[in-house]
Amino acid sequence: MKEDISVLIALQELDTELSGFDRKIEEQKQELTAREQAIAEKEALAGQCKEKAVELEQSQRDIKAGSEDAAERIKDRQSKMMQVQTSREHQALLKEIEEAKKTIKDAEEQQLQVLEQVEAEEAQAKELENLCTGERKLLAEETGKVEKAIEGLNKQRLAVQEKRDQLAQNVPSSRIKRYNKLLKKREGLAVVQVIDAVCQGCFMTIPPQKYNDIRLGEQIYSCPTCQRTLYYLPEPEEADA
Repeated sequence: MKEDISVLIALQELDTELSGFDRKIEEQKQELTAREQAIAEKEALAGQCKEKAVELEQSQRDIKAGSEDAAERIKDRQSKMMQVQTSREHQALLKEIEEAKKTIKDAEEQQLQVLEQVEAEEAQAKELENLCTGERKLLAEETGKVEKAIEGLNKQRLAVQEKRDQLAQNVPSSRIKRYNKLLKKREGLAVVQVIDAVCQGCFMTIPPQKYNDIRLGEQIYSCPTCQRTLYYLPEPEEADA
């Protein structure tokens, strides 16, 4: 029986090693994905800045058109001034001319403000695009390194997987089936040590009698709480006794 649990322990160690490879590979992929996403977000922001600049330029043209209309109104009202016959009409035309002049003055200030906004949006877009170009170049270089690293990890993983498959052939089918089921259900941890009567998988206390039985190692026992297979390793002084 001790030999059976030793095989399961060895199997668990290999599966833990395999999980380690999977985790490292996934972490490297996620890092690249995060960098790609960060660049894409900057590119999207640059696009928004350019769209905003286009909208502002249209606004600038609208303001200019309003100013030109006001200038035309001034010319029109000034020409009509020569034809008015009453003081009331004269005052009304003067008022329209003054309003048009104010419109032109306000438009000049607005155009200047909008021009500054356009330049700011275009400058930010340019800065972001330059940044993205540099980051994409670095990402391409890093992607090549990561792909080589992942290739190396996959080779190591394959060697461990082959070793694991060979070892699994030594385990009875019903036991390996249960082991695989536990491995999947318990997030990659099917066989755990029990230390001081505590399961190292769920950290619940094992009943005293069962703990004594596990220490004897004559049968394979499971944790009554998490159902993981338990094993006991004697302390060095205990093993030498």
